[in-house]
This record gives sequence, structure tokens and C-alpha cells, in this order.
Amino acid sequence: MNTTTDAMNSSAFSPAHHAPRLLSGWCSTGATATLVEHLRRYGPPALGTRTSPMSVVEAVEAAGLTGRGGAGFPTGRKLRAVAERGGRAVVVVNAMESEPASLKDEFLLTVAPHLVLDGAVLAATVVGADIVHVCLPRTRAVQFGQLRAALDERRSARLDPVRLRLHALPHTYVSSESTSLVRWLNGGPARPQGSPPRTHERGVARRPTLVSNTETFAHLALIARYGADWFRQAGTPDEPGTLLVTVSGAVAAPGVLETAFGTPLDVILDRAGGRTESLQALLLGGLGGTWLPAEHLRVPLARRELAPLGAAPGAGVLVALPRAACGLSETARMLAYLAADGAGQCGPCRFGLPAVAEDFAALAAGRSDPDRLSRLRRRVGLLPDRGACRHPDGAARLAASALRAFADDIDHHLTQGACAAAHRPPRIPVPPAVPPETWR
Repeated sequence: MNTTTDAMNSSAFSPAHHAPRLLSGWCSTGATATLVEHLRRYGPPALGTRTSPMSVVEAVEAAGLTGRGGAGFPTGRKLRAVAERGGRAVVVVNAMESEPASLKDEFLLTVAPHLVLDGAVLAATVVGADIVHVCLPRTRAVQFGQLRAALDERRSARLDPVRLRLHALPHTYVSSESTSLVRWLNGGPARPQGSPPRTHERGVARRPTLVSNTETFAHLALIARYGADWFRQAGTPDEPGTLLVTVSGAVAAPGVLETAFGTPLDVILDRAGGRTESLQALLLGGLGGTWLPAEHLRVPLARRELAPLGAAPGAGVLVALPRAACGLSETARMLAYLAADGAGQCGPCRFGLPAVAEDFAALAAGRSDPDRLSRLRRRVGLLPDRGACRHPDGAARLAASALRAFADDIDHHLTQGACAAAHRPPRIPVPPAVPPETWR
């Protein structure tokens, strides 16, 4: 079966789906929306005066909105789970965006902060919360000030029936995990915490807590205004709506795009200015994602079509790797960073990730060892489903996909030493592989 052809035939993609939704205001003006401009464009938030909490949940479920942070969990189900717990709840906006290759949440908060805040306040009304915590990495001082100004605008307008608090957290790869935020807000380190209890059962201040991604809240605000049918006009029947994608690598105009689910990957690259070099692979989903050989460029950005390839849209990251680069060397740097930036709370992070990163670095450097490849494959297979969080799972997915996508390079590195591309400057920016300075 030709997976690519079948995937194209099943896609609901059309050029009309390029019309922006989340970014429509910014695309019209090219500037950050003030509260006055935001209300002029969208009207007042859809709060309880016009709709009941459960009707909002039902609309979100009918719309088919899923989380845009990476896991893709149904948002309506999360809302219902927290609402049905009863009592005072808490809402947390996860704007940490720890994925180094992603800029979508930072960009969205910069250009449409009130759309995100509208969605968070609406979610608080739905689940019975009296406070919304907005969590940002403390490395984004400028954005922190911009958001503080946006909150001041809303307070002056007496717009929100709940309190909104802004927080700056340590910026590590695992600090964006939902239990990391809850743990930090409860006075602890920004490290993942195993369950039970689950966050929706007992989270911040031991209260039922809804944690969702920045982009998810913005979609929620639009669904409440325009309805489920409107939301489903874009995307596919299985995956309706649009998503923000950060495109980088060998493209002429890297940046953040809004596109519909089901859009072929090569169309997204074309919308980012087109390829500047011949490609050998795409990194989909970021450092915890999947390498796809360039032969899959026409596959739609949709879970159903990507699943047979071991991939998923993830947090909307698409990195174009040119043929002039060494995929093994690029992956080795990523794994070194992931190993250094783990929480270090369980075996896979403390021992497994460093061992995999070390083996992969040796492979990328062309150091000959007849047992290295088999040992690396075995170690990668031991990482998933063993950690307190999903950090080791993402690293294992990245490593396993690299072993598949760059199989020819592996043979060259093992038999003839590192390829010429391995000695060239890196093509994909990756943070230094050093442990976090602080978790608090």
C-alpha cells in the first residue's frame, strides 16, 4: 500500500483552509492587539451570562478540540473531568514552551494575548475556578512585562470574574510538564511528579486543576464565540480545526504559521518560503518527536496518516534538514541536551538517557565498536514507559526514528568513520547540554 497516496486521498485539505483564525487579527494589522482592539474584533467574551458551563463543554466536545501542547488529549474531556469534581477548582495556562524548536506559544501570546486570556477565564467559569495562573519561563522577561500590561488592561476594564496571576518559572525541558507546574505552584521544584493523584483530581492547593496549553485556550475562546460547526470548517473530520506550526531549518522564511490539520507537509514548507536546499529528512514534533525521511513530504499533518510512520503532529514543530547536514550528529546533540536537562528523579533520566546519548555521540563521531549499535538499540528500547514522566519516551522516540531515517549514514559511520557533513557546523540550534541551574 502506498501510504502517502492514501493519506492524500483521505485528507480534507484545501487552500481555503489557509485562512487564519488565531492569527487573523495580527495578520490584518501586523501589531499586538490591545484590549480595545481585541474586543472590537471579537466582541465580549462568551461567559456564563449567555451560556451555561455544561453547554460550553458540550460545544468543545462537539468541535473536537484537542490540546495543542503535544499530547493531543481531548479538551472537552479535560474540562468535564475537572468540572465534575465539584468545589473550587484552579486553571493553569501552560505557556512554558520548553521545546527549543517551538516559538508558537510565545508568538501567540505576543500578538493575541487577550484571546488566550479569554479562553482561560472561560475555562475557569466552566470548571468552577476562582483563579487562573499564567506560567511563563523566566527567560522571557519582555513578554512577562507585556502580559502584565495586558492583565492590567483587563483589571481596569473589570472584565474578568476570576483572579489572574502571572508567574515566571525556571526554564527547563521538563518544566512544561503539567505536574511540574502544579508542583512549582505548590512551592516545590518545577520537576514532574508521578501520579496518582492526577492533576484534575488534586493539583494546585490540593484542588481540582485544569492545565492546558496557551494555544488550546485561544481555540476555546473562539469556539465559545463561533460554535463547533465553525471550528470544524477547517481540518479533517477526525482532526478538525487549525494549529500553529513553527517551521525552521532549510526554508526561506522560517517562522510560525497557522494551518489546518490535514495540510501536506510540503505545502507547509512552501508557505514558509519553500526549501532552500535539497532535503534528506524532516523533524516533526521537536526534540521529543520523529525524524521522517524526505520521501514522506506529501503526508498530511494529521495523526491518522502520521501514526503508521511512528510520528504525530506533537507541539507543531517542523524542521527541514538539508542533505548537506549529518542527521546523526544533529541527533547526538539533541540527545545530549535531553540527557542533561532531565529531571534526574528516576532511572531512565539518571542512567538511561546519558547512556543512550553517549552511545549516539560515539556513533555520530564514527568511533568503531562492533557492539555499539546493538547496545544502543537495546538501550533505546528500555527507555519508554519507565519514567515518572514522558521525557524519556520522547528521547527514545527521537533516537529510534534517527536510527531508521539515517540507516545508510550509520553504515558509513561504522565502516568508514564519520561523514564529511559531521564535521560541518550544526544546522539545528540546540541549547547547551548542561544541567539546569535551578528547579525553583
